[in-house]
Amino acid sequence: MSTPLLYSALALALLSSATLAQGKRLTLEQASGRGEDGVDFRGKLESWDWAPDGVHLVKGSGDEKKWIDPRTGEESAPTQVEDAEDAQRDARKEGARKALESLVGEKLGKRVAGRRLGGSEDGSVSVFEYEDTLYVWSDGGAARELSGPDASGLSRELLDVAPDGSRAAFVRGNDLFSVDLSTGQEQRWTEDGGDDVFNGKLDWVYQEELYGRGRFKAFWWSPDSTHIAFLRLDEAEVHDFTLIDHIEKGHLRVKPEVTAYPKAGDPNPTVGLAVAHVGSGALSWIDLERYAADEPLVVRVDWTPAGKLWFVVQDRIQTRADVNEADPETGEYRTVIPEHSESWVSRPGTPHWLDGGGFLWLSAHTGYEHLYRFDAAGEPMGLLTQGEWPVGSVLDVDEERGQVWFSAAKDGATDSNVYRVGLDGSGLVRLTQGEGSHSIEFNDDKSLFLDRVSSLASPAEVRLCDADGKVLKVLARSEVPDLEVYATSAWEKLEIPARDGFLLDAALLKPTDFDPAQSYPVWVPTYSGPNAPSVRNRWNSSAWYQFLAQQGICVLQVNVRTASGKGHAVISKCYKQLLVQELDDMLDAVAWLTKNPWADASRVGITGYSYGGSMTAYALTHSKAFALGIAGGGVYHWGMYDSIYTERYMSTPQKNPEGYEKTSVLNAAKDLSGRLVMHHGVMDDNVHVQNAMQFVYALQKAGKRFDFMLYPQTRHGVRDADQRWHLRLMEWEAISETLGGAQDVDGREPVEAVGGPAAGR
Repeated sequence: MSTPLLYSALALALLSSATLAQGKRLTLEQASGRGEDGVDFRGKLESWDWAPDGVHLVKGSGDEKKWIDPRTGEESAPTQVEDAEDAQRDARKEGARKALESLVGEKLGKRVAGRRLGGSEDGSVSVFEYEDTLYVWSDGGAARELSGPDASGLSRELLDVAPDGSRAAFVRGNDLFSVDLSTGQEQRWTEDGGDDVFNGKLDWVYQEELYGRGRFKAFWWSPDSTHIAFLRLDEAEVHDFTLIDHIEKGHLRVKPEVTAYPKAGDPNPTVGLAVAHVGSGALSWIDLERYAADEPLVVRVDWTPAGKLWFVVQDRIQTRADVNEADPETGEYRTVIPEHSESWVSRPGTPHWLDGGGFLWLSAHTGYEHLYRFDAAGEPMGLLTQGEWPVGSVLDVDEERGQVWFSAAKDGATDSNVYRVGLDGSGLVRLTQGEGSHSIEFNDDKSLFLDRVSSLASPAEVRLCDADGKVLKVLARSEVPDLEVYATSAWEKLEIPARDGFLLDAALLKPTDFDPAQSYPVWVPTYSGPNAPSVRNRWNSSAWYQFLAQQGICVLQVNVRTASGKGHAVISKCYKQLLVQELDDMLDAVAWLTKNPWADASRVGITGYSYGGSMTAYALTHSKAFALGIAGGGVYHWGMYDSIYTERYMSTPQKNPEGYEKTSVLNAAKDLSGRLVMHHGVMDDNVHVQNAMQFVYALQKAGKRFDFMLYPQTRHGVRDADQRWHLRLMEWEAISETLGGAQDVDGREPVEAVGGPAAGR
């Protein structure tokens, strides 16, 4: 990289006193959220919420709150809301906190602040932990010490209190325990926990790809507190992966970090599902033998309101999902819903249970996610929604009225709208008005709702609407004073036809002083992973993109069809060939834009992180359309990524060898076109730095020039402020060196562009 050119480029960007025709110029620091001279394009929106009585509105916050009659707009005195249960619960929690702090403070001779781990649903029991000692408080009694650290030196993890407050369950040394909160007596449910066996706790791949990043708890209390369902994961056959920390503070030697990490095609952890019977002390295992040949994944565990165990089993490559209901006493179960697909079945959500028995279920069985109703016996009662558009989620149900409210992409995939339909599938109506992304909140009797909405064209506002969606009043609009101070450009929402006529949703930010007689570079930030749109029709407050627009750069974002949010039938076009359809769509969008004489086809850049990093590297090795690509944290051969995510979309390398080779960035290193800037976190435990190292090696062997930056002690995402600033400087250097800009809006000459597809970098 050329250091003198970096600082000459930055000199243009950092002149805070310079102005554009419409306003001030952003500095690079401001565009990066760095320094004291901040800029805010989000805006401030006056707070409006429903009052605790569910009738009035509350305007403002803190001491400035005012109660408003929603129909007259007149200010009202706050109504004393008599919710005895809520008040009693809050009082109990506060009493518990004070009692604990008093007890521990007297014991240690200092003031302490306890950490409430949980308690009964009514607040009558609270459990705290301080320095690995448990304390319990019961309504009407004093706080007391329950138990101290275990003699083994192992700490409790993931403690969760039963709904009735009688017991708590936790994991210690990868074994599951429960403790009686009245006596302190512990019950040990498993004996085989250790380095390879996890009882009641998830391993890395299960928490990352199935139950949610950072959520390791793998046990669940029944509603009546009499049973604990839990998973057992055995990693004995799972291969280890070692990361090396080269910067451990205070040491001159490296520190290894070893994690069991199944890559695509490798052995997965074997899974078991058991039920602990709290009253009898018995432990029973659910027989999963029927699934053994499929190398099963247990992807969801829950309880029905009636106390039945509800669990979902998928085959290894996730083309099927059996939703099962089990009797916790006998372990016998039946399959209630068998989901299947020619591609993959996404992890099913939880049902929306109906008070009158039965449930609502969201399924993509038709190719589009729609709502189904089932009776209490699990028999289908009909389809509530249908069409070539997907339902997002159920927002509310009123069984007395026979109505369901839900979000969906019926009227545009980049918008988020709310609809109402009858429980019998009749009377479908859209409630939210106008384009944009809507989020609603009803009053108690559902006669009115608040609609918080914004779009690419308009900052957020709060509307008061009647039950059928008629806008009665706009209560508040965002104030964005920095829009008047700084030169900005407006986002344009586009639909771009792909080569087969499919319409790709896109958004374009033109240079601030756009002149169609000039020629501008194009910058394409992307993610493009399955069903993960980059473009949404909501207010975009990015100062970085506005900075680029001020520098004479077009910013283009595109939802390739497999990341469009337009339903499984569309998204699944990436099946067994991740990145191939995505690049075709991106190339079509870029070609469409650069047919305009003001968009320079020789100066197009692309960037992304994680899947976006994969997309960027694939674009530079499988096309000649991009002068620059900045790829961060990418997977460069799908065989190096984890089994559950990869095989969902690619099957296994053994079953789909052609797909893995076709989509490999490593195999195409010799075809690199344009300038590649690659960066990766050394301690990335998600997308291992091995990906970058193998790509670096392949590029070196192919004799290709490229730029590469490692970020020590960084995992999946550069979060350290100083390292983020370093990355931003590197990004801006690469953009200004390689793409340059149009004639500067203040009359200065543009930064000279170097490189590009013809430069052989």
